[in-house]
Amino acid sequence: MKLIKTVDAVGHMICHDMTQIIVGVTKDARFRKGHIVQEEDIPILLSMGKEHLYVWEMQEGMLHEDEGAVILCQACENEHMEHGDIKEGKIKLRATTDGILEIDTERLKKINSLGEVMIATIANHSVVHAGDTIAGMRVIPLSIAAEHMDEVASIASSLHPILTIKPFVITDCTILVTGSEVKKGLISDTFSPVVERKLKEYGIAVTNIVQTGDDQAFITESIKDAVASGASMVICTGGMSVDPDDRTPGAIKATGARIVSYGAPVLPGAMFLVSYLGDVPVLGLPGCVMYSARTAFDLFLPRIIAHIPLTAHDIAGVGEGGLCMKCSPCHFPNCSFGKGGH
Repeated sequence: MKLIKTVDAVGHMICHDMTQIIVGVTKDARFRKGHIVQEEDIPILLSMGKEHLYVWEMQEGMLHEDEGAVILCQACENEHMEHGDIKEGKIKLRATTDGILEIDTERLKKINSLGEVMIATIANHSVVHAGDTIAGMRVIPLSIAAEHMDEVASIASSLHPILTIKPFVITDCTILVTGSEVKKGLISDTFSPVVERKLKEYGIAVTNIVQTGDDQAFITESIKDAVASGASMVICTGGMSVDPDDRTPGAIKATGARIVSYGAPVLPGAMFLVSYLGDVPVLGLPGCVMYSARTAFDLFLPRIIAHIPLTAHDIAGVGEGGLCMKCSPCHFPNCSFGKGGH
């Protein structure tokens, strides 16, 4: 920065906010940091008592905060994102599609550990919708060494940014409703309407509902038939506990599906099953999905429909944050449920 006479400041950039006070009318920043002084600004500045101004002075090897913010933005921005205008050295990123935000958390920590720069994001694996703000970044001082920003670029750049949005790709599903009491008409099916409602949140259409009863062989064949018919996802409702007449896990295994995990460190939803028959997700939902507002199903469904492969390690990592507090009213997803260290 350098101090110059206000009358000589036309064309120079102001280095800090300048507040104008008019009693009973306003007390606010009349000129923001980064404003380029215009000829018509001079009388206003003088009326504010500003005979001299600190203005930006370019020095070799230094970058203005706005230039540094662009480099930070390049370290983050990827497909399905757009950035806003730079304002006071800050840039925000928005999603341009619905999907899941994935963050390279280790590289994010490295950049935020450099000092004098910051990147703040929403939580990893958050569901995002087009228009949502997903990250904001800025250089903290008014100017920063170009070498410092080279360190940022060595960690992440537009060629290998730290943020990724995986769009939702699954658009249809077959539901298999287990339980002989349902198939025989002794009780109404109250499970599939709940599942349909949750799928509708993501624009997924239920194209077929099959009442399978508790015949394990029939459940197995129904899963195979659904996949052979082109279903993008198959969900089996109920029959997931350890009772002898609960056949769903065995039926899924008998299809030859790859079982990722039978069980999750999540309450409610500990009996949740994730498997894949080829590339098609085959899920087993415990009964709690029918009556609990949010369960393991809500935590993993978005990643599954974005075709982000789930591993046993991913599922184990949800234990931190995997306890639903069953708040009334429910604030999900704006709560701690599923927001652990995974």
